[in-house]
Amino acid sequence: MTTLTATTRGAATSGVLGNPLVRKLGVLLVLAAVVVPFAASRWGSGAWPGALTVDLSGPLGTASDWIVDNRDSHPLFLYFLGHVSNAVVIAVRAVYLALLAVGWAGVTAVAALTAWRVAGVRLALGTAVAFLACGLLGMWVPTMQTLALMVVAVAASVVAGALLGLAAGLSDRMHRALRPVLDTMQVLPAFAYLLPVVLVFGIGVPAAVLATVVYAAPPMARLTALGLRGADKEVLEAVESLGTTARQRLLTARVPLARKELLLGLNQTIMMALSMAVIASVIGAGGLGDRVYQALASVDVGAALAAGIPIVLLAVVLDRVTGAAGARLGDAPAPDARLLGACALAAAVVVAAVGRLVGRLEWPESWEVGIAEPVNRAVDWMTAHLYSGVPVVGGTADWAGRFTTWVLDPLRDGLQWLPWWSVLLIVAALAWLIGTWRTALTAVLAMAAIGVLGVWGPSLDTLSQVLAAVAVTLVIGFATGIAAARSDRVERLLRPVLDVFQTMPQFVYLIPVVALFGVGRAPAVAAAVVYALPAVVRITAQGLRQVDPAALESARSLGATGAQQLRQVQLPLARPALLLAVNQGVVLVLAVVIIGGLVGGGALGYDVVFGLAQGDLATGLVAGAAIVCLGLMLDRVTQPTGRRTTKGA
Repeated sequence: MTTLTATTRGAATSGVLGNPLVRKLGVLLVLAAVVVPFAASRWGSGAWPGALTVDLSGPLGTASDWIVDNRDSHPLFLYFLGHVSNAVVIAVRAVYLALLAVGWAGVTAVAALTAWRVAGVRLALGTAVAFLACGLLGMWVPTMQTLALMVVAVAASVVAGALLGLAAGLSDRMHRALRPVLDTMQVLPAFAYLLPVVLVFGIGVPAAVLATVVYAAPPMARLTALGLRGADKEVLEAVESLGTTARQRLLTARVPLARKELLLGLNQTIMMALSMAVIASVIGAGGLGDRVYQALASVDVGAALAAGIPIVLLAVVLDRVTGAAGARLGDAPAPDARLLGACALAAAVVVAAVGRLVGRLEWPESWEVGIAEPVNRAVDWMTAHLYSGVPVVGGTADWAGRFTTWVLDPLRDGLQWLPWWSVLLIVAALAWLIGTWRTALTAVLAMAAIGVLGVWGPSLDTLSQVLAAVAVTLVIGFATGIAAARSDRVERLLRPVLDVFQTMPQFVYLIPVVALFGVGRAPAVAAAVVYALPAVVRITAQGLRQVDPAALESARSLGATGAQQLRQVQLPLARPALLLAVNQGVVLVLAVVIIGGLVGGGALGYDVVFGLAQGDLATGLVAGAAIVCLGLMLDRVTQPTGRRTTKGA
């Protein structure tokens, strides 16, 4: 009996020690026992020690001065960057003049007929209504300016992204090398790289287009690489057995097999480019973004909404058209498809010619409908009746104050109270428990780089806002996503709402949020929640809907209730999608919390905005680099990475 008991205990101990999580925690404890006493005795146990910081203000200031002094004389600017700038200006102007030459009727007809050719009558009517609404709101010319800018920016983003994705899709080494570059391009806040772009190209269209390309190219690159790397190996082997060259295999097999991913990349690039329309207006992009930015400066919600609605309409139309084109890939074309296409083109040409002959190229001012005044009256009423003094529940200002006092302040103070080495250990533990030691090392180095840059305190302040916003986003997003996944009616009702929320420019959220909640960190968190919520809801609903029906049927046959099916079948099987929802929620929240620096969010967001406003390259870029490190750390601790299996394992 004694022997049996000892054997049982030994097996239990062996089982516990054999658990990978226990082993990882054990290694971390041993490492902490060695490193922490040394670090605490040498550098202290408070905030990040000043001895471990690096001052970059000198080198960055020197670089800024050199750019300003040599922008008009150095060969690099005269014979390369100058030509790039001129090419961008010529391309945007050519597209804009072409749109004006076609006239409002011609542009509407071409857009509607294109949508009809791709997706049918319903989308064609929606497209026509969307373009006519832009004119009715008095935003036809700004809409054409934005559309011209987006055409050139999206074309450049697609070309650059496709080339990067091609390199990453065909080479493992390039894929590993490009991943951190793409992460940086996507996480770095737009305000941070607007300043160096403006220093090089000046304020105007070239800087706006190039900033948009930096922001919008990564999705195309990622999805191109994903499509090429995920091509059916059996098809590739069959093509290779026919004696084809690498180029022939690429053009005849890999690219056709990756068509859906390529079109999805185009779709995402368009969405990202349109989301930059407002931010690019800060550096002279003009168009709809400039109208929104001016409205933000004067807290004019009505004017902001009048300019924001066309951006949303453009985004929804382009999303639907490219999505419908992707859904139809692989379908056999109709016998009269070419004839219909030719008729559509001829009809569009006729409409444009008629409009030119009758002198109706510009949208008639008498057809415009002003919505700014009634919207502003509604906002004034909400501010007067909801901001404060509401019986029992209190006003929105009270909610913001309580959220700041009860959530944001304790979270920020708690993070800043922790010794710097304990923060690194927590990051290492979280990253290693859901990933590999490489994941943990990357997360720790990213967090340590924040301290080295000398912005440890502001970064923890930003981190507290991100964590609070992510928590609220996930609670609401998961609940809403579950409801949408379990009810087709809820999903249909939510879809247009999510479309509007996801495509509305980030700046537009700030205006009503400030009107309702005042200025401070709480409005920044509220805007971030609204912006990130659609992605979390969509990914959650999609993940739950894609659960194997056979598994649900088996659970139902065993008498499981709806709640039991959700807890025991759907949520476990949808775990990858839920983790992706968490990851995307973190990235999107971080983007808007930074913009919240404009409305009193403070921390890193304020430093980035201050650097752009004052032309302070050191402050702006250091804060931007810290945001990249923060985003990289959060990505690694929220996105599990499995260890690669060895061959034959």
